[in-house]
Order: sequence, then C-alpha cells, then structure tokens
Amino acid sequence: MASRSCANFLDLASGNLLDIPRSPRPLPRVMTVPGIISDVDGYGSNDGDSDVCRERKIIVANMLPLQAQRDKVTAKWCFSLDEDSLLLHLKDGFSPETEVIYVGSLKVEIDASEQEEVAQKLLEDFSCVPTFLPHDLHKKFYHGFCKQQLWPLFHYMLPMCPDHGDRFDRGLWQAYVSANKIFADKVREVINPDDDYVWVQDYHLMVLPTFLRKRFHRIKLGFFLHSPFPSSEIYRTLPVRDEILRGLLNCDLIGFHTFDYARHFLSCCSRMLGLDYESKRGHIGLDYSGRTVYIKILPVGVHMGRLESVLNLSSTSARIKEIQKQFEGKKMILGVDDMDIFKGISLKLLAVELLLQQHPELQGKLVLVQIVNPARSTGKDVQEAKRETYLTAERINKTYGSPNYEPVILIDRPVARYEKSAYYAVAECCIVNAVRDGMNLVPYKYIVCRQGTPYMDKETGMNLASPPTSMLVVSEFVGCSPSLSGAIRVNPWDIDAVAEALNLAITMPNSEKQLRHEKHYRYISSHDVAYWAHSFMHDLDRACKDHYSKRCWGIGLGLGFRVVSLSPSFRKLSIDHIVSAYKRTTRRAIFLDYDGTVVPQSSIIKSPSTEVISVLSTLCSDPKNTVFIVSGRGRNSLSEWLSPCEMLGIAAEHGYFMRWNQSTEWETCPLAADLDWKKVVEPVMRLYTEATDGSNIEIKESALVWHHQDADPDFGSCQAKELMDHLENVLANEPAVVKRGQHIVEVKPQQGVSKGLVAEKVLSTMMANGGKQPDFVMCIGDDRSDEDMFEGIFRTISSPYMSIVPEIFACTVGQKPSKAKYYLDDTADVVRLLQGIATASNPKPKYTPAQTQVSFESSL
Repeated sequence: MASRSCANFLDLASGNLLDIPRSPRPLPRVMTVPGIISDVDGYGSNDGDSDVCRERKIIVANMLPLQAQRDKVTAKWCFSLDEDSLLLHLKDGFSPETEVIYVGSLKVEIDASEQEEVAQKLLEDFSCVPTFLPHDLHKKFYHGFCKQQLWPLFHYMLPMCPDHGDRFDRGLWQAYVSANKIFADKVREVINPDDDYVWVQDYHLMVLPTFLRKRFHRIKLGFFLHSPFPSSEIYRTLPVRDEILRGLLNCDLIGFHTFDYARHFLSCCSRMLGLDYESKRGHIGLDYSGRTVYIKILPVGVHMGRLESVLNLSSTSARIKEIQKQFEGKKMILGVDDMDIFKGISLKLLAVELLLQQHPELQGKLVLVQIVNPARSTGKDVQEAKRETYLTAERINKTYGSPNYEPVILIDRPVARYEKSAYYAVAECCIVNAVRDGMNLVPYKYIVCRQGTPYMDKETGMNLASPPTSMLVVSEFVGCSPSLSGAIRVNPWDIDAVAEALNLAITMPNSEKQLRHEKHYRYISSHDVAYWAHSFMHDLDRACKDHYSKRCWGIGLGLGFRVVSLSPSFRKLSIDHIVSAYKRTTRRAIFLDYDGTVVPQSSIIKSPSTEVISVLSTLCSDPKNTVFIVSGRGRNSLSEWLSPCEMLGIAAEHGYFMRWNQSTEWETCPLAADLDWKKVVEPVMRLYTEATDGSNIEIKESALVWHHQDADPDFGSCQAKELMDHLENVLANEPAVVKRGQHIVEVKPQQGVSKGLVAEKVLSTMMANGGKQPDFVMCIGDDRSDEDMFEGIFRTISSPYMSIVPEIFACTVGQKPSKAKYYLDDTADVVRLLQGIATASNPKPKYTPAQTQVSFESSL
C-alpha cells in the first residue's frame, strides 16, 4: 500500500475505486508565511466539503484494541472491539470528526494464507492495521527482549546472576529492532505525513520513532511511556542505552506518568548524551540538534462512562448483594494485582498477618480479598511469586482462620468486569502495595465504584443512608501515588508501616473517609482518559507548530539517526563560498576563538597542533589580513602556545589584555582596573570547590573561573546555580559581573571586558589607521561568550560610519541556535576551512615543463 491522503486510503481499502484515479498530492507546497503551509493543490471536486481533510490520528501500540476468536461453524476469524482497552477509550479525547487508525498486533496468530483477508476486514470494520509478526520474531521481541530484559530493568531489577534475570542477549535486541521496523512499515502504509499525528504507546516500541523520523523528517510524532523509567544508575547498565534514548528523542513530545520518571529520563539524556534541558514557559524542553523535544508529565485516567455503565448492570447489583451477604459483619480489604514479582502481593499478605497478630480483636472480622489477574509473561520468577503467595496465604488462614472464616481469600481465576466492579464497590479499603509499578489504575477504579451510580445505589441500598466513603493504602513506588493526596502512602518493604496503615484505614472515622473520598473523586472524574488524551494531543500540536518554518535534514547512521532542524538562514559554511569572497577582498579581519574552535574542547592537550600553527602563520603573513585569537584564557598560556605566529593578534581573558602582534606591548582595559573584588570571590569559589568533587578554580589576572566539567552533571549544574546566586549577592556593590558558561561560572570586571568589545575595537582601529574600511570579516566561535563577538561585529558594521557593507561570515561551531548565520560541525571543520582560505592567500604556483622553458628563455 502506498501513502495517500485522508479518506482516499479507506476508499482504496474498501475497493471503491473510481474509473479515473485521483492524482496523488504533489510534493511541492506553498509557504505563504513562515511556518504556515498552504494547500494550493486541492483536488478541486465539486463537493465543497470534500476539499477538507478529516483530522487523523494514528495510534501505534503493541496490541490492537480487539478480541479475536474463530467461528466454530465457518472456521472464519471473528473480531470485536475490546471495550476495556485504553486505546479505545482515548478516542474520547479527540473531536468527533477525528479519524483514528490503530496499528498493532493481534492477540492471536493468523496463518499467512489468511492474513490478507483479515487485514482487509480489520481496516474496513475497525480502522485497524495488523502487523502480523512472525511467530519466532514475536516470541523473541515480546517475551524475550520486552518482558525478560526491558521490563525488569525498568522496574529496577538487574541480572546480577543467571538465577536473577536474563543477561543482555544481542539476538533478542535484534528481534526488538526488527519488530519495531515492521511496525514502522505498517505506519508508512497509511500515513499522510503532512497532516497526520502519530502517537506511539509504551516501551515495546521505543526505537520505532527513529524509523519514522528517518522516512518523514517533519512527521508529527508523540510517545507515551506507561511503565516507570529507571534512574540513570540502573538505565546506564543497558548495552543499547544510547540507541533507545535517541529513538525516543526522535519524537516531538515524550509523555511520562510522573515527574520522577521524566526526571530520570532527562538525567540519562544529560549524563549519556550530554544534552541540556530547560523549562520553557512551563514546558520542559530538550534541545536535540536544533529540534526542541518536549516532555509531558500527566498520569493517565480511567473511562468514567465505561465504569459507570458496568455499575448500572443488573448482574453487578446482584453480585454486590451476594458479596455483602458473604462478608456481613466483616471489614473487607481488597487487592487487585497481576501475578508478578513487582506487585508486592506477598508483602501485602505479610502485613495482613502482622495486623492480625498485633490486633487480635480483628481476628474473625478482617478479610483480605486478593484478586489475582493472569500473569502477562511466563517465567521462573512468576512461578516463584505465585508459589510464595499461596504458601503465605495458606499459613495465615491456618493460623488465624476457622471453619467459617478465612482471613485471606485468593481469587486466582478470570474475573469478569462486573464481578470485579462489585468487589470494588463493597470493599471498605483498597491496597496497592507494588514495589515498583507504572501508573496502576486500580485505585481510580475503586474510587469510582465506591462513588456508585443512582441505579446501583437504588438496587443495592448502598450510599442511601450516608454519603460514599473510601480508603486507599498506596505504595509510594506506584505512578498514581502523587495524584492521590488523600491516600495513606506506604513503603511496601516496611511491613510494620503497611500493617499500621491498614489499621488506620479501617478504623478512621467516616467523616474523614468521606472527605478523602470526595477529594479523590473530584480529581479522578476531572482527569479521566479523555482529558489525558486531549491534553497530550494539544501539547503535541504545539510541539510541532514550527516544523515547516525550519530546514531539516537527516544525519547519523542506523539507530543513531537524527534530524537536524535549523533556521532557513542558518547553513553550513562552505569552503568554496568563503574562498570566493576571500579572493575578491583586500582588507580582511579574522577573529577566532581558541578552546572548542581551533583546539577541541575535550582534548587533554590544550596547545595548538602543528597544522593550526601553520595555517595561522600563513594567514598572519598576508598583509591584507588582521588575524586575532580572542579567548578567555590567560595571556601567558596563549603567548607561549602561539609564539611561532609573530604577526598574530591576541585578546586574552575576553579582552582584558590585548596585543596586535609580538612586537607590540600588551594593552590593559582601563575601565576594569579595580580588581579588589577577587579577594571576596576566591574564598567563596574555594568553598564550592571543596564541596563539589571534580570542580576546580582557574585564576586569571582579571577574572576567576569555577569549572565543573568533570563533576557529576546534575550536582555540578546545581552547584553552579547556587554559586551564581551566592556571588551575585556578595558582589552586589562591586564592579564585577557573574556569568554562566558551558560548565563554568566566571566573575570578571563589569565594564570594558567582553569579546564583543574586542571585535568592535579591532574593526574601529582598522578604519582609523588605514582610513580604509574592512571588506571581509570572519568570526568563528563555539560558546556563549562568542555570541557577544558576533553581536559586536554586527553592531559595528551597522554603524553610520560604515559606508560599505563588508562580506560577513559569523560562524558557530556545532549545530545550535546562534546569532551567527553559519555553522561548522567541529574543530576539524574549522581547521579545514582555515587551510582552504590560507591556500587562497598564498597559492602555490603551478609550473609545467613547457612553461618553465618559456620563462627561462624570456629571462635571457
């Protein structure tokens, strides 16, 4: 199938083809104003409404929201919507006109001979596109990499030994990548990349965004992680950590349930990829190759209508009455969990055992009903968890039970929705005791069912005499915990604390239970699944609004692929382009930063290479050139390292010291003579250096610099912010300014010292001395201080004293937002560019034997 626009794809799928097919939309589109793409290529049908394309959302998840079974008579596959699926519920957050297409796998295996027919049927009847992963691939992808490697790791379980989880398996990883590629291919079959939004769900598909972004650079792409995201100390153990991070960063918006999960992700990006993030008008954004990747923090909600409709069933009311009769005179605590090692079921049972031991008066009156959902994966760990659960329950019932009383009731069978809702409605308290979990909507469902409905209340007699109440005991390691401020939060590992929390929950006065219930119900009813989906798509739309106002191109190989997105006027500086301008000009000014520009920032050796010395010497020897190294480094280091370049100008310590060549004296900035503030600053910096491992102080003649490049990224950044605040307070009345740079905090004189002023002074002096204006200005730098230099050049050139406008080449190192109009990738690019113009400055003559003979004879 080929990608096509809007409803035309569904027309094709249903076979309703016209005799004369419509032409596909041409690729060229018109940009009327920056960022606004106009469709001037409509199909021009007579129907006024047919020009308007329905908004489309493509939801990509591991499993489609479908149930499947074979018809016993016809042996044909029959499908129906899974009414409990979150993917189905999130449609309520979209406008009624929105068309939603689902891409994912089926819960059953379809024979290859039936796949085409099934795919056609699912597309026509349910707007679903099945992936049909081969059996072996699906096993390695889902049960292998997802469930045996990603799932444990994201829940803080490391394979410390063969008996404690599976070690990383490269074959399973390749299966994961292959499965993600198949999902991406299915999305490509149905997407209209200019208009459709793609929303990828959960950890099964974390490299899928890379495949989609590689094919469609401006795709509108969001991702939501429904599981926890581990701290960097855990995540960094994953051998393919960078590939997965870069996969997620190929989205426009990444969603997490809690700030903790988002914070861990951001920390991983900072520590492993060196990316910085900041809050932009209330939204957290990561700059990734010129693209801003936004972070969304919003827990998912429940579908209120679906839960209430189940409560209104007569079967639910009947089951409620049966449960009420069964547990008459008893206090019922409810637990609903999947059978896996992270749900803390056995810890919960131990807390109940301790509660019965410490409070004998509750024996015979307290019952824990534990509903065990089927395990989502198979493995030795699941069997061990199940065995421990049954042994603990058996021990408790044997110790504290009687012929007519069991304190623990395990329901380990499929439980229908109506029956589960009945247990929710009757339970006096609900406990979620997971040691690590994603969102977990059990508490939300419990609150809604305790609220009830008018029909349920009338049929069962509940909530008629008094307002509804509820009590929640929730593990602090569960995603829903921060949202439930009225719950009793517990550490599931602290058995005593959990037992005490359960006792508090069942003995709390009804008035307080009612207040807590009302608070929870207000939040849950207003933050339902529709609110979650609408809020996410609204933010995704905002994150994508600048897609067509920037130029995009892809770089990187394989899963390291990313899209560079930059301003249309921001482009790579071509050697041919600058050499052409260089050759036709006669009075040139060249400004070069040092660290990160002519010498790699990461290099241990800070002295310039022989290539750099050679090219600088060549440029300086050209009488048409005025060449300056403008650096924050001290004058002694720079003059020693650059001594072979006799005609090179040096501006040290951001211009506090300046000389035009080796034969001239150093000039000192007269406005910054008062440096007494250094006596105040140095003790403060030493205090932070002692407290921050990996930091150091650089003492210059005119400035003090605190470096934290080798410190812990998070702690160093935090300390730098604190140091800035501290110094700004103590220097309030001093002639000094505090500046934050890349891994540095610098204090320097308040006036007269900046790279921008250096550029202005050099250009002004060139005009004053020779009376001739410069016709070529090149400036290359890599950090924030160099932005001052770019600004100073533009300010000088735009002054009324300049009668002609020179050729200006302001260039930053690295593809990032800048005042410069050009960029170069790295220091190697800078050296190649300098070598190119140096060759043009001092071209080597090309002789042929014939030319040599002619020249010789003529000289005679």
